[in-house]
Formats: sequence, C-alpha cells, structure tokens
Amino acid sequence: MDFNKFSFRVRYGETDQMGVVYHGNYPQYLEMGRVEWLRSIGISYKTMEENGIMLPVISLSIKYKKPALYDDLLTVTTRIQKRPLVRIEFDYEIHNEANELLIEANTVLAFMDTKANRPMKCPDYILDRLNI
Repeated sequence: MDFNKFSFRVRYGETDQMGVVYHGNYPQYLEMGRVEWLRSIGISYKTMEENGIMLPVISLSIKYKKPALYDDLLTVTTRIQKRPLVRIEFDYEIHNEANELLIEANTVLAFMDTKANRPMKCPDYILDRLNI
C-alpha cells in the first residue's frame, strides 16, 4: 500500500467567522495530499502536465467527522490501495494535532491525454514506482 503524509496549518482565510474551516476547502486539501503523494514517489504533477497528461477528478466523496479550526496543524494521509489502470483512486484521512480524525475522503481521477483529449492508461513510469 502506497501512502504519504503531508502537514500544514489552517489559514485564517479558510475559515468562517467562528474560526471553523469552510467545508468547500477540503477538496483543496485533498489535492495538496495528491500532489505531495506524487512528489513522494518522484513524480512532479507539473512535469506530468507538461508531458500532456492531466488527472481530472471524476468522483469525490467526503465524510465530515469533526471540524478543523483556524491555526490547527492538519495532517493529510493519502493512500492508493489498487494498481491504477485508466483511473487512479485515492483514499484520505485528515487528522488534527491531537490525532482526531476530521474527515475521511475518496477521489477517483482519470488519466487523460491532453493532445488527443481522451482517456489513457496509467503511464508505465508511474506504475514502476508503486509498491502495490
């Protein structure tokens, strides 16, 4: 199972007047987790895009357990549990400093060839770096 952990602090602008993270910010946190997961296996999302591969989100599911608050140190754990084909599926957990589970989430993304504007198989250079 491939996974990565990435931590950051909640910024003031991500919260409402009560200091609670607005629910619409969590997809961005998941994206940060995905980008850092790719980086942890030696792949730059930017380079992938420059080489004509995009990963649009085709499915997003979030289960909110407890709110994150302003200045909390959050840790996003990003995992893949299945070998990707045309789609890649990520599972996430976000915890606060007290290790309380704040959300569980799942995204499915499709590998897209930007030149042909069509789905494509997961590139071999990604598959070669996976431990699953």
